[in-house]
Amino acid sequence: MKSCDAVDVAGTTIGDSLEFFQTKLAGQGVSFSQYLLDSYVKKWTGEQLAHALKVRTALVLGLQEFLVSRGIINIDRVSLSPVTDPLCHSVEHVPVILFQNTPYRTTHSMIYSKMLACISPHVPGVYIDSPNIRLELPSDTPRHKYLIDFSQMDIELKRTQQLSEEDYFDRPQETAAALAQERDRALDFFEDVIIYSVKKILALAGDSLTALGVTLAVPQKPFPRFYKDEEDGHDGPSFEKRLGKKAGVQFFWVLGLLRENYDLVYPYLSRDGARPARESISSRQVFNYDLCAAPLYTDGTLGDAYEVLSGGLREWVYDAIVARLLDNGILREAPQFDEKGNLLNMAALEGYGPFIAVAHMRNEQGQGLFPQVFGGGLGIERTLFALLHGPRVKDIDEVTCFGKNPDKPLPFLF
Repeated sequence: MKSCDAVDVAGTTIGDSLEFFQTKLAGQGVSFSQYLLDSYVKKWTGEQLAHALKVRTALVLGLQEFLVSRGIINIDRVSLSPVTDPLCHSVEHVPVILFQNTPYRTTHSMIYSKMLACISPHVPGVYIDSPNIRLELPSDTPRHKYLIDFSQMDIELKRTQQLSEEDYFDRPQETAAALAQERDRALDFFEDVIIYSVKKILALAGDSLTALGVTLAVPQKPFPRFYKDEEDGHDGPSFEKRLGKKAGVQFFWVLGLLRENYDLVYPYLSRDGARPARESISSRQVFNYDLCAAPLYTDGTLGDAYEVLSGGLREWVYDAIVARLLDNGILREAPQFDEKGNLLNMAALEGYGPFIAVAHMRNEQGQGLFPQVFGGGLGIERTLFALLHGPRVKDIDEVTCFGKNPDKPLPFLF
């Protein structure tokens, strides 16, 4: 009988894989213990990681203090679910775990869970220091910012203006103006989050910043804003870095990135079911945002900028939610309900059936129950790397105890 930690994957156990790795090391003249010492223990015992973790502690504390002060509610983490964020960029197939003969996916993020948590009329918004598994495909070009296993401060808040389906379909000009106000409120909220957290880091971990050869400046509101498709070279690989040099400050926004099915595009769906061609949608119609950050060095210069937070206003009208899922290729056919609320094509919807059924629900007045929200996810390790890389920190692994960069040699041993 195999031990409980000996998991078969394509006929190979964890023990077999580690034994093969140890044999490979021996062929290179390296013992297993020496590899552990060089690859892990020296980092764990070094001063540099301790300084990075002190900055992390101050960052997470600042985020939580601010959110609690605004009445935002902490909810439980979701690591397994029938459905998860499909993501617009290339990742490997999402791992599926069987529990009592039911398959669950490991979560890329808690996007659907945190939106549904806001359905309560008693909850103004939620936050979670959430787990994320994203099996990024390996790249021939070294990428210093990716981890396959990381944490994210996930935040979702109720919008101030509650808009009806009639607003959505029949009053596009007024609705677009209201949504622009909500987006500005979202940006203002997240700017306050960053300002509070920067002050907390300076107060609690200023010495660690100095030891790592960087500093922080308390940012001024509003942060610079750039609409993606109105900037030159917006499809290039160094877009964020070039915008960082143009912004000239540590924190700035990139707005209107056409990507996930849940990020609000407006106007998108007409009453007759018509929607615009993807190539005709401008950044001004996409109500989402990326926050980018760059390190500030002690000589006053800025390093390369990286995206640290992605978010947006969310689709809230049922028909638009379904249209976006279909048009983004997440669903292969539209959901079909019977008169009792049963889904006639549940199997074809994969894990989206429960989510879609809730989005389809209406109250006694015939209004959709789905919450009207905005939100964002701030990557903790990504933010640390963005603010700390420079004279001492060169790679995201250097700000983590157990970082798993997909471009690093395998296997990951912890």
